[in-house]
Amino acid sequence: MDATDEFKTERPRLLRVAARILNDPVEAEDVVQQAWLRLHGTAGPIESLPAWLTTVTTRLCLDRLKARVAVSVDPTAPPGPLEEIAVVPDPADAAVLTDADGGALGVVLDRLTPSERVAVVLHDSFAVDFPTVAGILDTTPAAARKLASRARAKVAQPGHAAEDPDHRPAAWEVVDAFLAAAREGDLARLVALLAPDARITADEPAVRAGTPERIEGRDAVAAFFHGSARAALPVFVGDGPGAAWYHRGEPRVLFDFTVQDGRVEEITVRADAVVLARVRRRKGAQFA
Repeated sequence: MDATDEFKTERPRLLRVAARILNDPVEAEDVVQQAWLRLHGTAGPIESLPAWLTTVTTRLCLDRLKARVAVSVDPTAPPGPLEEIAVVPDPADAAVLTDADGGALGVVLDRLTPSERVAVVLHDSFAVDFPTVAGILDTTPAAARKLASRARAKVAQPGHAAEDPDHRPAAWEVVDAFLAAAREGDLARLVALLAPDARITADEPAVRAGTPERIEGRDAVAAFFHGSARAALPVFVGDGPGAAWYHRGEPRVLFDFTVQDGRVEEITVRADAVVLARVRRRKGAQFA
């Protein structure tokens, strides 16, 4: 069976996965179409096409959830080869979403962070094991299990979910949503993800390379990033999330984000060699 025929066979399952995660069948169609386009843009053999398609589809859904949730609080090519995962059942923990669908499902899922939502839907609705979920979320199996457990608690007591401080998106989710909006040219979403007094600063090497020393105000910062960052890759700066431009495998410019209360407060552009030496790629993450 060639890739086109195999994709047609997998498409109904991929649509169910995407529709369950996003709670939007129209958006699910768009995501699966994107997965199809990525398949055609991928060079080299794929060991397990169903596993590869599951990974791509879920990560596309995750990017959309990051952007959607980050905006409500006021995320092109992946950075590296996608790990192929196996979709196998895990007997641990009873499913809690089996009886929820339609509008009721949307209400409970909208109370979850993107990572919680992906973890509980993949595991409880599609029997994806936690090591697999962890690979998609770029975390550990124990952390993936905890995300699903926390999600079940919110589903069981939806009235208390809004009071849960963990409901606020993590800094890396805000950063990924911001970079996705920048790449997509979504100015309104960029503005929504920025604090009113947001600013861009730059270190001396970045200024010498042509970066403005300081840009102040949400609208000005959004305009600076609007339609840009297409070549930026997700990284860690110490323990915090950021993005960097690479040349011949080495980071050349770093975007160091300061996130507070679900919004970007400051982006420091750094080109200092000592700082760049501490930059680490965030495996498995992508912005669009």
